[in-house]
Amino acid sequence: MTPSKVYRLGDLQLKILKILWQRAEATVADVHQAVSAEETLAYTTIATMLRKMEARGLVRHRQIERKFLYRPAIKAEEVTRKISSHFIERLFEGNLADMIAHLLITRQISREELTRLEALIAKRKKGL
Repeated sequence: MTPSKVYRLGDLQLKILKILWQRAEATVADVHQAVSAEETLAYTTIATMLRKMEARGLVRHRQIERKFLYRPAIKAEEVTRKISSHFIERLFEGNLADMIAHLLITRQISREELTRLEALIAKRKKGL
C-alpha cells in the first residue's frame, strides 16, 4: 500500500481488522466466532472477506497444516490516522477546530470527556 492511500473499509472489514489487531493472529473460525458474537454471518462469508482483504494488502496469512492463520498487514494507528485525516479534509476542509466544534454541539459529552479533552489540549499547547 502506498503511504498516501486512504483505507476504504466496510463495517465487516473494520470488525475483522479490530479482531486481528487484538489477537495478532487468528483462524477463519476464530474470526467467525468473534464476529458472530455481534451478528450472524456464515463462516464462508468471513473466509471470503479475509481472502478479499488479503488481495487488497490488508491482511496476510500463513498456513499451519490445513489452517490459515491471518494477521493484520496494516497497523491500527495507520488506519485511524488516514481515515480521520481523510474525514476531516472531506467534511471540514481540513479545519480541525470546525470538526471539534461540530462534535461538541451535536454529541452528548460527559464532564469526564471534557476534562480529558482539556488535558489533551493543554498538553499539546506545551509541546508547541
